[in-house]
Amino acid sequence: MSHANEEILRELYAVFAKGDIAGFLDGCTDGVTFTVPGDASVSGSYTKATFMDLISVVMGRSGGTFQEDLIDVFANDDHGALVLIHRFERDDKSRTYQTTHIVTFDNGKIATWKELPGNLAEFEAAWGSK
Repeated sequence: MSHANEEILRELYAVFAKGDIAGFLDGCTDGVTFTVPGDASVSGSYTKATFMDLISVVMGRSGGTFQEDLIDVFANDDHGALVLIHRFERDDKSRTYQTTHIVTFDNGKIATWKELPGNLAEFEAAWGSK
């Protein structure tokens, strides 16, 4: 039997995959922080209010081709980890990399979210610099 927070993550990522950003953000605390490492065009720290800034860059740089394949989800009362494959086209080239999203929970909502690419250099090359 899976943990309730695992189910929450699976549901939120399914909502996100359908393009329902508001629905995804409903599953986050008001003070949520989103952290993307490195020196790529998508890198930085974002809040609930600025999350669309990140999504705008993702969709703009990928020409709307961004896809996220959920490989696995692990969660307990306090933390969650999602293993994913990201795929998209940029500059007429297919880009693919593996990444992990690490979250913390506050009352069943995402309170912090961090991207941890399997290979930071590959991640930065995929997205290009700022």
